Amino acid sequence: MSSERGSRMQPSATARTSRAVFLDVDGTYADFGVVPTGHVRAVREAREAGHRVLLCTGRPVPMLSASILEAGFDGVVASAGAYVKVAGEVLVDRRFSADLAARAMAVLDAHDVVYILESQECLYVPKGAIERLRTIIEAHFQRGSDGKAVGSSVILDALKPITNAVNVSFAKISVFDSPIPMDRLADQVGRDIAIIENSIAGEGRHAGELYQRGISKADGVAAVAAHLGINRGDTVAIGDGQNDLEMIAYAGVGIAIEGSSPELMALADRTAAPPHREGLVAAFADLGLFLSAKLS
Repeated sequence: MSSERGSRMQPSATARTSRAVFLDVDGTYADFGVVPTGHVRAVREAREAGHRVLLCTGRPVPMLSASILEAGFDGVVASAGAYVKVAGEVLVDRRFSADLAARAMAVLDAHDVVYILESQECLYVPKGAIERLRTIIEAHFQRGSDGKAVGSSVILDALKPITNAVNVSFAKISVFDSPIPMDRLADQVGRDIAIIENSIAGEGRHAGELYQRGISKADGVAAVAAHLGINRGDTVAIGDGQNDLEMIAYAGVGIAIEGSSPELMALADRTAAPPHREGLVAAFADLGLFLSAKLS
């Protein structure tokens, strides 16, 4: 997927009334799984104005809680571009091949890694790692502003022990604790695998995500735009993480959340405040996504 800024298309004449907006979840739309009230209202107002608003997240579908989906969306790009669904229609569903899945799991199990295999149906976890995983996830979400594990239940409730690895189909792997660095894990898995840090990677452990090389959120943005007949120049992407680089570069307007990496900030056309300051409200208003100025 091309990410050259020079290849961006100019907004069409209908950009002011028909845009497609793609929102990263963690650190952009929500903060530790909690969605600000202003963000819910902003999404609803933008959709009422005729724009399409979609989540574009590294999370698989089972990690999208009812509270995250409450505002109502036109679709979702999940698993960092490996899965795309718009108005009930699945446009993309790319999973690990049987060979790649077997190689990845063999390496992870050999190192006693704590990991989740992310499918769009449920989250698969090795039986012996469930309690270790629970401890890691609950500790992460307790770092939220209210000091409670608000966002942990949606992950923990979707866990399913791996009983027959051959029958497990998944799009991405989240690593939560590894005795060796992520790049070494990827090297041992071999070809067709890439790595990135995830949002639960700040606890001093080797953590991140293993995904199929060549897939990114930008692919999801492109698939949705083509399906809806929306010009690339009329797409807006907002994010804060390393898995947002491609979509920020690809979209007609790329917006980085303040405090994002220098690499992401350099690609963005604009910036927005983080969720605890309800930054999407001002960002949407500045883009003219509301029918009125009542939310600005």
